[in-house]
Amino acid sequence: MVDVGQAAERGREVSSRVSEEGAGWDCVEIGAFKELRPSKESFTWLSPHTVWRSRNEVLAGLFGDPSGQVRVRWTASQRERGVDPSFRIPMDVGPEFSFLVLGDTGEGDASQYAVIPGLLKLGADTSFAVIASDVVYPTGSGNEYEDKFFRPYKDYRAPIYAIPGNHDWYDGLGGFMRVFCDAPALKAERQGFRLTPSGLRGLLWRKPEKIDEARLARAREHRPLPVQRAVQPAPYWAMETPGLLIVGVDTGIHSTLDREQEQWLREVSRDPRPKVLITGKPVYTRNEYKPSKLEGGGTIDDIVADPAHNYVAAIGGDVHNYQRFPIKAGGRTIQYIVAGGSGAFMHATHTIPRVTVGGLHEDDYRCYPLRGDSLSFYSKLYSERLRMRWLYLTPAESATLMSRQIGNTPVRDVPPVRVTRRMRWAARILGGWPMPFRLPVGRVFHRYLSELSDWDTPPFFKSFLHISVTPQTLKIRCFAATGCLPQEIEPPLEDEVVISLL
Repeated sequence: MVDVGQAAERGREVSSRVSEEGAGWDCVEIGAFKELRPSKESFTWLSPHTVWRSRNEVLAGLFGDPSGQVRVRWTASQRERGVDPSFRIPMDVGPEFSFLVLGDTGEGDASQYAVIPGLLKLGADTSFAVIASDVVYPTGSGNEYEDKFFRPYKDYRAPIYAIPGNHDWYDGLGGFMRVFCDAPALKAERQGFRLTPSGLRGLLWRKPEKIDEARLARAREHRPLPVQRAVQPAPYWAMETPGLLIVGVDTGIHSTLDREQEQWLREVSRDPRPKVLITGKPVYTRNEYKPSKLEGGGTIDDIVADPAHNYVAAIGGDVHNYQRFPIKAGGRTIQYIVAGGSGAFMHATHTIPRVTVGGLHEDDYRCYPLRGDSLSFYSKLYSERLRMRWLYLTPAESATLMSRQIGNTPVRDVPPVRVTRRMRWAARILGGWPMPFRLPVGRVFHRYLSELSDWDTPPFFKSFLHISVTPQTLKIRCFAATGCLPQEIEPPLEDEVVISLL
């Protein structure tokens, strides 16, 4: 078995924070992950069929998000089936244990499978894993779990739990509930047409896909061992461990907790133990504060930041990179983490301005990929796809440009670079420097043009969390997966934080 402490020490020396090679820029040999993929076909958003299947996101924005109403039906159905109404999951772990957190995994292509070798190596002794948001793209169908969940993690010999993301909700949560909760499909509600927002939404709403049970049974054969089996009570839950409560919440499509889940969360949060929140939407991301709303008023951070509830960290998916915000709340610090980089395309970090949100100083903020690597990657992507070679910025050029823009010292040593007019214009067009017009790499890109960033050659800039728990401390480590063989052999350690539980 691998000693994760020793692996972390070696990983710190070979990370992107130390060298370009650690970032995967000098990728001479692609990793063994390529042999794990069942198909060389890539997931793509360019298909009109895929876009149409994903229409519920737009409809929820136009006519209202029905996730809360449907979630209440799912939880009522589960209670009728006899699950623990408190949605607690007792975990058979001792006072010291470790687990993995993955976020936004399920594209089923190279960027997902590239994470697997490092995950298996460093997760060999972990007690369980949690997927935070978007288990399966594009619509969470139960018929797509084989190559996007069961096959990728077939050699992970521990149970995997999950909280749903917005894409899992595009199927009415049917696939998610069947796979993770063993729940039968909800009975269809028959309603006549009404000239109301909900009535108009119902005309176009994508209905849940009927699950092929024989196909799902074959998919489960990839993870057949009793030690791999996990059944959770609902789409939100609380994991009981001796010294830590791990609380998972379901934020639906548009990041709102219904009243029933809000009341449950308030009750669970009264437990005196230290707590970690795992949520489908991050509280902090970029230089923005975006806590999920509570249907009864207020936000989820009203609960997390309350010192009486003893939350020490809040980990959210949805955004496809890694970020960490140590935010002071009263006389303590809560670690707010974005951890959505475990499979889907990468969201840019070079468009993140100098961080000041929540009173945080830029020097205390962490992200992966580094802003310079993000800018260099997108310059390479667009220079090739638009056949505009002048757009390309080397990693050293990008690191220098981003250091000037953010106003800090480059994270890793870079050779002296003379900044030219071409470089400045390339950075402006790519969103690294201010400009009214830019290529789509920011919020518009995230929402509508993400398909343009889908690629199948390293470096991928993927990541996962390894979390170690003792009675005294909680240690969160972010390990990288580039898709290159050296980073499979020695997974780079991109960030580490130790939290006192006393």
